[in-house]
Amino acid sequence: MRSSQQHKKTPELESSTRYRFSKNSRLLDAAAFGRVFEKATRSRDKWFTVFCRRNESEIARLGLAISKKQCKKASERNRLKRIIRESFRQHQAELEGLDIVVMNKAAATAEKNSALRDSLETHWHNSSNARQE
Repeated sequence: MRSSQQHKKTPELESSTRYRFSKNSRLLDAAAFGRVFEKATRSRDKWFTVFCRRNESEIARLGLAISKKQCKKASERNRLKRIIRESFRQHQAELEGLDIVVMNKAAATAEKNSALRDSLETHWHNSSNARQE
């Protein structure tokens, strides 16, 4: 028999459920991606190109364009997507009101997770600054 204390959420779990990567946090169709590419602010480094544009809502939305040409193995593409989604989820509050598309470069495949997370954090910071301009 389980006690009721085991079902209580810890503070870490509460914060992770508050910023879930739900369906309304994603760019779902080609038209949404096209709007971002049309008039985007761009941030680039050797691993990613990040496009961002203001949206009409208060929700940050993410689109992933992880290229098979740049990243041959499905397991590597999935790793990149997991890292990007988790980083985005953790920074959603500072990205409110933005639509963001992340594209990978070939060098991202061989890079360590920590370097990719640091890179994305810089991109999120650049994107939030672009929103304020």
